[in-house]
Amino acid sequence: MSWVEADDYLTKEFNFANFTTAFAFMTRVAFIAEKLNHHPEWSNVYGNVTIALTTHDAGNTVTDLDREFAAAVDALDG
Repeated sequence: MSWVEADDYLTKEFNFANFTTAFAFMTRVAFIAEKLNHHPEWSNVYGNVTIALTTHDAGNTVTDLDREFAAAVDALDG
């Protein structure tokens, strides 16, 4: 599944085999968030992680920072 841009958010759902794998992924994404100083809205239910990106400082709209974040997440291997 690709990132979807709608309603001023860039959103993607990730599916993993179990909670542990999903949580490990979230930990890796947290390092991206800290590096970019840009923090996602996200949720986790068992093996599913949903990430929603928007730039609050720009009036709650999708910006290049959100796209950079999404690309960094996509670059994670597995």
